[in-house]
Amino acid sequence: MKVICVAGYKNSGKTTLVTRLVEALSEYGSVGTVKQMLHHRFNPAGTDTGKHFDSGADVITAVTDTELVTVKRNPSLEDALDSLADNGVDFAILEGAKSSSLPKFFLGEVASSDEVSDILVKLPERSEWDIDALVKIVLEQPEWVTLDSLIMKVRSNPDIHLSGGIATFTGIVRRINDDVETTAIEFEKYESVADRAIEGICAELKEKDDIIDVLIHHRTGLIKAGEDIVYIVVAAAHRQELFETLIEALERIKEDVPIWKKEFTIDGDFWVHDRF
Repeated sequence: MKVICVAGYKNSGKTTLVTRLVEALSEYGSVGTVKQMLHHRFNPAGTDTGKHFDSGADVITAVTDTELVTVKRNPSLEDALDSLADNGVDFAILEGAKSSSLPKFFLGEVASSDEVSDILVKLPERSEWDIDALVKIVLEQPEWVTLDSLIMKVRSNPDIHLSGGIATFTGIVRRINDDVETTAIEFEKYESVADRAIEGICAELKEKDDIIDVLIHHRTGLIKAGEDIVYIVVAAAHRQELFETLIEALERIKEDVPIWKKEFTIDGDFWVHDRF
């Protein structure tokens, strides 16, 4: 899923730009949006769902003739994007969230008192923007990946009817390692080289008999203890080939993909000489 944030100040034209991007990107795939509604409440206290929420329910789901709306506690932009990706959305557009680290189209000038990062393009407020040019920028953005989004992609393979099962592996940051407590790991990779290596592993494994599809995603940057590092998804005709290929994929990542890690522990930080 490609992600872009449309940010700016009040009455700068954010909603208008979002709607125009939705219309344009719909030509390339499915589009989801996120609206950051600070200091607002989506399900007011007087409604039935509001009463459910205020009574202590952690998640509320409302179903109408045309909509399904879920409300949960402890919200975050990451949760919202994960939800869109899990539902198979190809493009996510966020309105607002100017203080986030997400890539942005920013309308107007940034106030000197604000720290706004990751601005791809500054645009005039309430203008006739070049939507085609902006769409090209969105198409170049990195993928936002979840395990469910990879499973959905494998399920969409035209040959999935030949599969007898789908197996997945999720690698996470281990908190306790040899009695040392790890707080986080930072992963670095040679982007193009690592990406080509992963693509090569997937292509080679898919050449094996009865293997329908193989997808691999490895996260980079700082990942906290307990968070996900790598996803592997394999679809195969039979379980023996399925699990053998899943294990082989993991070993190939360790051997063939140039990814290094810096470990942060309560006793200090250090680079791990062995690759992941």
